[in-house]
Amino acid sequence: MPIDNRKTTRFTSRLRCWCESEDITLYARVANLSEGGMFLQTSTPLDAGRRARVRLGGGVVHEVTAEATVMWNRSRRQDKGPAGMGLRFEGLDSGAQDLLRRIISDEQRSPPFGLS
Repeated sequence: MPIDNRKTTRFTSRLRCWCESEDITLYARVANLSEGGMFLQTSTPLDAGRRARVRLGGGVVHEVTAEATVMWNRSRRQDKGPAGMGLRFEGLDSGAQDLLRRIISDEQRSPPFGLS
């Protein structure tokens, strides 16, 4: 059984996110989100160890941009889950951390998929 080293709680998300790294830009679905990172669902994940800049928002009021590192990836759907990559946020300043907390809080208050 794999060890889960996460220090923050993950929350299901319905957000979309821009992810840029060197010569590639992705716009993909954020499957889950925490104060420490996120799982970005994509059929073209970046290699583990690669650095990226992500931009996500919880509506028109707030948007956060963060540097991130790809911690792991899964190139195609498997029994373990959908294709994508796990990203860890790097060096968020207090303002970005506050915005991220507000985005997570908004996501938690949103009705489940299909119920609005």
